[in-house]
Amino acid sequence: MANIHPFRSWAELQAVIFDVDGTLYDQAKLRRRMAAGFIKSYAFRPWLARELIVINHFRRERERHIFDDVADLEKAQYRWAAEASGEPAEKVRRLVQKWMYDFPLRYLASCRHPGVADFFRMLGEKGIIRAIFSDYPARDKLAALGLSADYIFSAADKEINRLKPDPAGLRYIMKRLGVTAEHCLFIGDRDDRDGECARRAGMPFLLLDSRNPGKPCTFTGYAALLKTLDQGTTAGRLT
Repeated sequence: MANIHPFRSWAELQAVIFDVDGTLYDQAKLRRRMAAGFIKSYAFRPWLARELIVINHFRRERERHIFDDVADLEKAQYRWAAEASGEPAEKVRRLVQKWMYDFPLRYLASCRHPGVADFFRMLGEKGIIRAIFSDYPARDKLAALGLSADYIFSAADKEINRLKPDPAGLRYIMKRLGVTAEHCLFIGDRDDRDGECARRAGMPFLLLDSRNPGKPCTFTGYAALLKTLDQGTTAGRLT
């Protein structure tokens, strides 16, 4: 495992890069609300169950191929799911758009993590670049969350073409932003994806983890980050 690069001070930062799913909103809460919405639809359309099976194939195959070196990730992800599900790749694409990208949007605002909007606002006021880097398309999600970023990137962008924890995305973002790793902070929620991606890129990172206060490289909520950012203090123990 690569070395941990600790976040020390807001004064050193020129950019904060955010993951999306689980980082900007409560993913468990979203899934509960989506499940309730799906049940209402399913009661009159039982064939929808087959559509969700295809979505599960898409998620699982993406995980299984996480370290694959492919020429075109955007196309490959649908091909993997098509081969696993027996459905045409174009149908997989339509179902992913419907259930993974469009359906959640109506619930996102109510699942946004407390304090995240104020944190985004203060970063902008302090002239710190706000960038998004997600394994999935994030522009519509960000709009549904009521958040605004200076840059939005996803793993399937042709310039990146790699899933986390491959550091290609963070390296490309640094190049686009014109900043070095030590002047960036990556905020995520999964150590195996976001933390490892940052370690491989040599970038300081923080992981949202409300269950383990005081754990290195974690914070329990955006109120803690907002307080230290407002005061201009070092990160310390973000509990």
